[in-house]
Amino acid sequence: MLVDAQVHVWEAHSEARPWPVDARHTAHRRVPPDCGEVLALLDAASVSRAVLVPPSWAGDRNDVALAVARAHPDRFAVMGRIALDDPGQAARLPGWRATPGMLGIRVTLHHEPLRSAFSDGTTEWFWAAAGAVGLPVMVYPPGLVRELGRIAERHPGLRLVVDHLAAPVGSTGMEAYAELPELLTLARLPNTAVKATAQPCHSRQSYPFADIHGPLQQVVDAFGPHRVFWGSDYTRLPCSYEESLRFVAAALTGLADEDLDLVLGDALLRWLDWP
Repeated sequence: MLVDAQVHVWEAHSEARPWPVDARHTAHRRVPPDCGEVLALLDAASVSRAVLVPPSWAGDRNDVALAVARAHPDRFAVMGRIALDDPGQAARLPGWRATPGMLGIRVTLHHEPLRSAFSDGTTEWFWAAAGAVGLPVMVYPPGLVRELGRIAERHPGLRLVVDHLAAPVGSTGMEAYAELPELLTLARLPNTAVKATAQPCHSRQSYPFADIHGPLQQVVDAFGPHRVFWGSDYTRLPCSYEESLRFVAAALTGLADEDLDLVLGDALLRWLDWP
């Protein structure tokens, strides 16, 4: 089964549904995709399912993604957002997955004030609470991989997924993978995995993006195919959706078919307990 580990759906800023005043919406396209567009895209590429990820620029709201997942429960599920500046939210985590369509939580640490809150320990309540209930958490931590590893060590009940190979938005070539050595050291922790999402965005070449094959191969060698998950993040891709999918097979030519199947979806379903 092919499963896309990251697709954003959102609604445009409006008076009825305003974005936060500090919203940053730069890397992705301006017009939000609707459910019909996403379904058509998946169907054309024979992708069976996708994880919906509410984007950071729309605030800590999950209603749009959950509505899509509820309308098509056989195709979509959600890694939702939570207000990390409110320790009172910890009480919600034991029942988080009881919400229809919800699989876990996604955290983005590429902008302030969350970067500082993560570094100074203000968000420790969240990691402890999520770890206590074994909740899957996807984290985008560019520049903070070493610190995230310490979180994983302190809270072995966490099921952490490092997004985008921790490559910073806008970075290309080997500059995008400056933290690769730190990322590879996390492979020793059985509660960590990696999302190979949005990778064509970091290539300086056209398909098959040969200049970034090496980092992906190193990640799969270190973590194993059961802890590496393909995904598109397609609303910011510099290529077609199909090329973002075929890139994985082009980069991992030595991988056995059953291991490639793991990277392209089977492993993600197991990690997230998505039946």
